[in-house]
Amino acid sequence: MRGGAGPAHAGLSPRSPFPRRAAALEVAARYCGREMDLYGQCVAARPASWQQDCSDLRRDMARCAAAHPIVRKIRHECAESFTAFEQCLAENQAAVVNCTEHVNQFLLCAEQVKLAT
Repeated sequence: MRGGAGPAHAGLSPRSPFPRRAAALEVAARYCGREMDLYGQCVAARPASWQQDCSDLRRDMARCAAAHPIVRKIRHECAESFTAFEQCLAENQAAVVNCTEHVNQFLLCAEQVKLAT
């Protein structure tokens, strides 16, 4: 979460320097990449008001992701760490870099989720 980057570009992207972590979210990025990019761009462009200004884009991203089984499973199994991450973002709207540890905990959980075959 360097340089005020938004959540979609702070380790949540498959273009992350941490490919193993990003792998768990590759499905979401594959099917919802446009939504993730738009949300991330909005967050990065509005460091002081992103939570309010980008809420429609966040909902679009969530709706898209909700349609995919692996993403639903990640959201279910990692709900606690994701909620902590979102709460941190809400409390640090002007300094999202403060939430690095929260996003790392969520990604650690997400990379361990497997889709039943």
